[in-house]
Amino acid sequence: MKIFSTVIVFVVFMVFSHLAGASEADDTTITITGQTAGVTPFISQLTLTASDTTVLKSIQFTVTPKPTSVTRPLSGTYSNDYLISRGFEQPPALEILLPVYGLYDGYANTVTLTYRFLDGSSKQDSTTITTAIFDDPCGYKNPTIVQARTNNTDLSYDYIMVKGACSTSSPAIIDTDGALRWVGTTGFSVITATFFDNAAYLAHGPQLYRIELDGAFTLLGDYSGLGVSDFHHNIDRGKVGVILEADTATYVESVVIEVDALGKALKQWNMADIISAAMIAGGDDPSQFVYPAPTDWFHNNAVTYNRADDSLIVSSRENFLICIDYETSAIKWILGDPTKKWFQFPSLRQFALTLAPGSLPPIGQHAVSVTFDQNILVLDNGQESGFQSPPGEQRNYSSPRKYKLDLNTKIATEVWNFEMGQSIVCPFCGSVYEDAPLNYLIDYPFVNGVVAESMSRLLGLNAAGETIFSYQYPTTGCNTAFNSIPLHLESTKFPVVGPQALNLSTRGTVSGGDNALIGGFIVTGTDPKTIVLRALGPSLSGSGLSGALTDPVLSVYDSSGTVIATNDDWQTDIGAAFMVNNGLAPTNPSESATLQTLAPAAYTVAVTGKDSTPGISLVEIYDLSPGSNSKLANIGTRGSVGMGDGALIGGFIVGDVASATVVVRALGPSLASLGVSEPLSDPTLTIYDVNGSAIASNDNWQDDINATDIQQNGLAPVNALESAIVLHLPAGAYSAIVRGAGGGTGVGLVEVYNL
Repeated sequence: MKIFSTVIVFVVFMVFSHLAGASEADDTTITITGQTAGVTPFISQLTLTASDTTVLKSIQFTVTPKPTSVTRPLSGTYSNDYLISRGFEQPPALEILLPVYGLYDGYANTVTLTYRFLDGSSKQDSTTITTAIFDDPCGYKNPTIVQARTNNTDLSYDYIMVKGACSTSSPAIIDTDGALRWVGTTGFSVITATFFDNAAYLAHGPQLYRIELDGAFTLLGDYSGLGVSDFHHNIDRGKVGVILEADTATYVESVVIEVDALGKALKQWNMADIISAAMIAGGDDPSQFVYPAPTDWFHNNAVTYNRADDSLIVSSRENFLICIDYETSAIKWILGDPTKKWFQFPSLRQFALTLAPGSLPPIGQHAVSVTFDQNILVLDNGQESGFQSPPGEQRNYSSPRKYKLDLNTKIATEVWNFEMGQSIVCPFCGSVYEDAPLNYLIDYPFVNGVVAESMSRLLGLNAAGETIFSYQYPTTGCNTAFNSIPLHLESTKFPVVGPQALNLSTRGTVSGGDNALIGGFIVTGTDPKTIVLRALGPSLSGSGLSGALTDPVLSVYDSSGTVIATNDDWQTDIGAAFMVNNGLAPTNPSESATLQTLAPAAYTVAVTGKDSTPGISLVEIYDLSPGSNSKLANIGTRGSVGMGDGALIGGFIVGDVASATVVVRALGPSLASLGVSEPLSDPTLTIYDVNGSAIASNDNWQDDINATDIQQNGLAPVNALESAIVLHLPAGAYSAIVRGAGGGTGVGLVEVYNL
């Protein structure tokens, strides 16, 4: 069952037809006049000549995969404003320089260009870019194939950033077919890198560089003025920008710094100071545990930000995972091996989480991250402490592990590990990351332990737990494949569209009185937001739905309750031509739609049946300006919850890159205080991904493991029978289904909050 399949098709803004008469696509001539090889064979620059650039909205390039490829095509879309800002277009000149990246080296690449215009029209052209052969000292181009990429298309990611100091072309990007598709251009051999804001970020000494996908790079900052002598291990996503792990003259591997996309230092945490203060407050002597440089007492190797509770989770290979409050630096919890030295101090032991029976603690762990269901994921290397004594447990294997934390009972339960890992010895480095729910990328930098000749292994798992690919590369230590991360380069947009929750649709029953379908949303930020609102009915019958609303009517209200727009039949709306040109026109003339540009504020959209006719309707909101300085936030829809097809179904999209943390709620009993008669007495909530797989559910919100996070964000329902879930979701489409417990019926409210 694909809960979302009836609406997801409308997200693609391709033009298949336009109204009679000439369009801007018809009137504008764009010609590919040349191409220039880039700084690496994976990059080229096309020269275009346009008869008019002022009507151009964007240009998209798509690299056609090789015939045997299973991956989705690599594609990038440049807005016209972005091309101008980067100097690739200089009005009033009619020449455009278009960077194309992700090409296969030593190959005749077919590249398709899609030109989109301001009136919604578009057209395509194609060309061939033949590239030189890249000399690859790391062996990324010729992996040992343990298992070739299967033709299973369920894997959520198709591209991987591999970090290695095996060449001066670090980092590298490969696809899951095993083909090399991009390399760094700074000339540095380092492993400390990440992908952020549509660019590679790479640290060298105390400096941070940004490498554009088109090969250009800039020095963002030199942090020696902050006392930094070197950056090491990971660059991880932070609250605002990225988090760097620093060595200073005072402390080794125990200082972390967050910087924004332009390299400005935002905040700094010194784990030596934080832990020393906690130990002193608890009556212990920190000099017995915390040591100045050159002692590697902490060995920080990863940090992750948890938006649900505004905290940092820091991995100390020597000691534990430690969670601190982002603003105050107060310690919230510690998860680690109780046979290590840290557990001997009561001041630290008071923060310790207890392991549930059958759960193993993480030791020598790397690559801490937060999964879609707010669990903690690490690559447990199995390595004891190298400096602290007692050193704790030593295992003869390494394995990814996922932990569910109950902070009320202070219990950590291991809920998943990778059994195959129990045959692999990888005492240092390594990573595991979750992309879409239960889709993993596992990196063992060396699979035979620290030996003269070892192999790095990259392995991908889909949500069914199937191994989709497994590749090995010769390596010395961690130099070939350190902390590899999944990437999404199949639809990159310039400028970047940040992660946000976008409400796409809610389906419910429309009848009289309180049973109208009512959607509420807030536009936040500073810019007006352009949206299309639709109310569908008759066309739902084609999806096998019985009892569809025959003639929906849509009305939009501002926060004062004043009607600011209404529509009965979509073809009468002033934005009808735009909707046709952008593939957003309803298929039935009796359905409703309106194009609106709304200032930041709260709004309500109500769907009723013409002449009070009841039936099932679908109300939708399409964000046409996701890259602006405004967002759709705090989105909800109220409607009748019935049996079978009468469930209240809310659909939302997390787009366009990275991930977003959301709270989804289903309310019922509390609606009575708002004057709603017959509210749903006991709502249940289930979240589905785009494949129709249930990824989370809740009946009573206080039973959710993350109930504390819901409360801390001020989103706790007022009634214990109402439902709420916290989810950390990657880009994609999701559905929230509201039903009544025990088959109950009534009026319910489904809401999505973007934290």
